[in-house]
Amino acid sequence: MLPDEYRTIDFFTKDALPAPRMAPAEAELIAAEHLGITARAQALGSQQDANFLLHADDGTPAAILKIANPAFGTVEIEAQDAAADLIASACPELRIATILRRPDGSPRRTTVNTENGPAVARLLRYLPGGTLSGPRHLSPGTVAGMGTLVAKVSTALRDFRHPGLDRVLQWDPQHADRVVTKLAGHIDEPDRRTAVQTATAEAWAHVRKLAATLPSQAVHLDLTDDNLIRRPDSRPPMPDGVIDFGDVTTSWAVGELAVSLSSMLHHDGIEPHHVLPAVRAFHAVRPLSPEEAEAVWPIVVLRAAVLVASGRHQAAVDEDNVYAKAALDREWRIFEQATWLPLPVMIRLIRDATGMADVPARTAQADAPVRPLLRDLVADDITLLDLSTDADSMDHGAWMDAGTEARLVTSAHADGAAAVATRYAQARLTGTPALSAVSAATVSTGIDLWLGRDAVVQVPAAGKVLAAAPGHVELTYGAQALSLSFPRAVQPLVTTGATVRAGEDIIHLSSGASVHVALRDADGPAAPRLVRPEYAVGWLALTADPAPLLGLPADSDRTRERELLDRRDAAFATVQEHYYANPPRIERGWRHHLLSTEGRSYLDIVNNVTPLGHAHPRVEQAVSRQLRRLNTNSRFHYASVVEFSERLAALLPDPLDTVFLVNSGSEAVDLGLRLAIAASGRHDVVALREAYHGWTYASDAVSTSLQDNPNALATRPSWVHTVDSPNSYRGRHRGSDAVRYAPEAVAMIDELAAAGRPAGAFIGETFYGNAGGVALPDGYLAQVYAAVRRHGGLAVADEVQVGYGRLGHWFWGFEQQQVVPDIVCVAKAMGNGHPLGAVITSKAVADRYRDQGYFFSSTGGSPASSIVGLTVLDTLRDEDLQGNAARVGGHLKSRLEALADRYGIIGAVHGSGLYLGLELVRDRVRLEPATEETAELCDRMLDLGVIVQPTGDHLNILKIKPPLCIDTTAADFFADTLALALTQLGHSR
Repeated sequence: MLPDEYRTIDFFTKDALPAPRMAPAEAELIAAEHLGITARAQALGSQQDANFLLHADDGTPAAILKIANPAFGTVEIEAQDAAADLIASACPELRIATILRRPDGSPRRTTVNTENGPAVARLLRYLPGGTLSGPRHLSPGTVAGMGTLVAKVSTALRDFRHPGLDRVLQWDPQHADRVVTKLAGHIDEPDRRTAVQTATAEAWAHVRKLAATLPSQAVHLDLTDDNLIRRPDSRPPMPDGVIDFGDVTTSWAVGELAVSLSSMLHHDGIEPHHVLPAVRAFHAVRPLSPEEAEAVWPIVVLRAAVLVASGRHQAAVDEDNVYAKAALDREWRIFEQATWLPLPVMIRLIRDATGMADVPARTAQADAPVRPLLRDLVADDITLLDLSTDADSMDHGAWMDAGTEARLVTSAHADGAAAVATRYAQARLTGTPALSAVSAATVSTGIDLWLGRDAVVQVPAAGKVLAAAPGHVELTYGAQALSLSFPRAVQPLVTTGATVRAGEDIIHLSSGASVHVALRDADGPAAPRLVRPEYAVGWLALTADPAPLLGLPADSDRTRERELLDRRDAAFATVQEHYYANPPRIERGWRHHLLSTEGRSYLDIVNNVTPLGHAHPRVEQAVSRQLRRLNTNSRFHYASVVEFSERLAALLPDPLDTVFLVNSGSEAVDLGLRLAIAASGRHDVVALREAYHGWTYASDAVSTSLQDNPNALATRPSWVHTVDSPNSYRGRHRGSDAVRYAPEAVAMIDELAAAGRPAGAFIGETFYGNAGGVALPDGYLAQVYAAVRRHGGLAVADEVQVGYGRLGHWFWGFEQQQVVPDIVCVAKAMGNGHPLGAVITSKAVADRYRDQGYFFSSTGGSPASSIVGLTVLDTLRDEDLQGNAARVGGHLKSRLEALADRYGIIGAVHGSGLYLGLELVRDRVRLEPATEETAELCDRMLDLGVIVQPTGDHLNILKIKPPLCIDTTAADFFADTLALALTQLGHSR
């Protein structure tokens, strides 16, 4: 019998909905006889329908044959096709799997017989690109793209009406409680079944209170990673296509977003906070109401519970359905992630993401108590313990010492403090592991107190004791619950259920005891003492600052990181870019670690400015001592500038014996060029392509990096002449053919001279830093230096990035080439973060500068700068940091080369010592740069606790130039984390 034209499904009247059993040969016959297409059919997975990809004779995809479940009536199928057509018309930027039509405009749709009755079969548009399904990590851009697409679909369907939408589906969140009740028995494991039932009951109770306020409309209701199609060749994958309208119905509009969010939760490395970009993106296109924002996460939980129950049911009733069985593990993963945090925490995170937070820029605080919590102690008796990135007590790596808190408390008590208290909502560095791929719980939800004398804890205001046991008391405090945790040996003086008056004794504590004080919403979940920063907004919204209970002021003013970034953009020229779209706020460093204000430690793989490591105490002490005495300009006579100049010159071969001191690499290169031009009397300069030398007029003129200036080659002044980048990996001449670069450069220099414009200088990095640590071909500089000198010019070596021992085997890059330049420009590493640069040349060249007047740099070579420079040289020697660069750099390079065997995207590992470059390519033969993949990888590495950035003209090389103090443990952490990120992003071989 044909399906009733107006019949729609009611899930609760069906025992099961097994997918139609249909062989590919049968599908091919249906397509040919009923739908007018001859093709080869390939079976695709589906929960309840039968889907086939039809291939034309040449193998190209022609269409999708979809045979609906016999339980679905014709009017439902018509509604699905009408919805698809509507979205395609309303959103032409999206690709939609609409029904294909015959030449007369009629849909290619028919009714066929299956073993479970008549079913509607139709041809749908095939969308190339593939779905977002699978374990691959979803980057923030992809997640946001999903949110935007879902919002567009929701907006397009807002006013859609059709009789085929009047359905009762098991996937409709409006029926989630009934679905779980019906199907939970198919979850065999008792603990999992109980977890699903408990989570469903809690989420349903929350949604039920909001249901009457939630807008309803037509919804696709299955905009998941399985049904969103990525734009072909998009990197990272970005969705622009929608398939499978089988769940179209009328339901809560916010369910559209919740369904999509739930599908993200099984992907590698995804936690609940990772889906917030989708919430923000959806809200920007289709604003959520406050009630919808409240309902989003409970509906995510309901969806997850339904997935688990339905998946187990479908696998039981449809034993041959491989698709349904394969989904069981990921459905449980979705449920675990959806229920990982208490509902109120996620609700408040979503409200914050949509700008609906109750207290957007301030934290809640306790009301003033009738009696102070600690009897006879006033604020002046309490010392506040600052454990943040801004605390001086965290200097010199103290945050890494497990005994730091105890030491600081003991010191405060010795200084007379009756009590020592931490700060509410502060991110504590003492809870921060130095190396971790997951952020630690650092943000405090209460206050810890350590007593320096005996004290009585008393009831601050009349209330009721909610719980009392050794080591713990909880009592009401207005609409909040006050929680006290103390040594288990201490017996409370109140009992559970008792009514208490302000001033009654709760506990007596001896000197040396500690107590944790926390306030939370009385009907909210108990908060951990410390929470991870990604979830702190959600937890803190459920708690309050208990400081007023102790007579202390609440620390309520908190700068939001987004606000600070906006202020930066308003006052600090935006051309001075920052790393990352949403950068962590870094306020402290130590050795090879950078620390954010959220208490996250990041491994610093990018900072060649600080070769000794961040905050080196020897540098700090030396410059502090000098600043207490004198800091002026170098025209005054003092010893340090002499000593530093002598030490610097002694590091270079003859005849390089004369030093100019400046403030930066840009100034050093600028001065080096001016010296060469003055000494040679010639104004033309030859420079390498794909190089960066600085931002001053002269240093920028010879900079040819397309990364730093896309128009670099087209905007060079006429006196700058460029030669090919001698890149033996991806240049014009590769491998053994790289020997051709030098003769070609020599020929160009000779041609300039023959044309009457002999070059006054050749400038180049001695080890190709900006191109990713690529060594120059052997003998390259010897031939080029000889050519430019033959015509009266000088050789200028830019050692700004690679000099000062970073290469490990050589202190200077030019040593690797076995040459001696006429002028050496150096900076960066010289000052360990202090602005310091130098130009070293021969006395004869230096004296020629007088033809242009005198030279003076106000702070170049100042007493402080000279002392810094001397201290850096002493420390490089005393800590054998060049040797460390060779040892750890060699170990790291071997680890990275081993990764190349596992990940095809790694094209090459360049460099020496601790100046390495990991070049990422899409094809190892054509060497197509993996630019977008590199950017995505850097973002993922940040999330995993590593700061690394791209370099090169194509921005496809990870520049690996950490502080020279990095150890093997950190190098291994970097390699291991890189492997994890590459795997999560789908780059395994």
